[in-house]
Amino acid sequence: MLEKFENVDTSSLVDKVENHIIDLIRARNIQIGESLPKELELSESFGVSRTVIREALLRLRMVGLIESRKHRGAVLTNPQLLSPLKKIFHPTMLDDDTLKDIFEMRLALEVGMAELIFDRTTVEDIAVLEEIVQVESNNKNKTSFQIEEEVAFHGKLYKISGNKMLMDFQELLLPIFQYVHDSGLLNSDKTSNEFISHKDLIKLLKKGDVTSFKEGMRKHLDNHYYRLLKR
Repeated sequence: MLEKFENVDTSSLVDKVENHIIDLIRARNIQIGESLPKELELSESFGVSRTVIREALLRLRMVGLIESRKHRGAVLTNPQLLSPLKKIFHPTMLDDDTLKDIFEMRLALEVGMAELIFDRTTVEDIAVLEEIVQVESNNKNKTSFQIEEEVAFHGKLYKISGNKMLMDFQELLLPIFQYVHDSGLLNSDKTSNEFISHKDLIKLLKKGDVTSFKEGMRKHLDNHYYRLLKR
């Protein structure tokens, strides 16, 4: 029997250089808007060809960590963290377990941000929400929803939060929410006896307190939670 050796490093040269550049950014405390060392300097420092350096820099550009600027070379930028996900975050490209996890995450996210929404809702926001529910269908089947209505109402809630990351994330999650709901991945025979409508949520925003609104958000999504978590 062979003696045990350390695992072989199978990462490519470009992988290693990419990580080295990230380490260099941290070590030199390069700030957003500042330039990275030139390709030649990086090539000589790491002992690799400029072709390898270019490939590593290209990867960093693709994830939005750096950008090329005239006369300045590669410049550190504030990365768009969700941009890489947008290319692959499609329900038909994900397996059932991943879809269920994402579905659960979206539900937990909306309940979790209830306090933020309650604290930041203005009179003008209430007026917009009331306009939205006025054109909603009279849906008596409380285990389902119209995706257009969800996008309009919950999209406004995300905007009220004032958190751009949450707003961007919502654009990714809502289509998956609809897909999982329609795909048969949920337990259609498991429902809750309690339900809070969009109109009820507005009432809680106007006259309730943060605790009651958070509980209202939980109950509003409760049928989806129940069908997912009680499987």
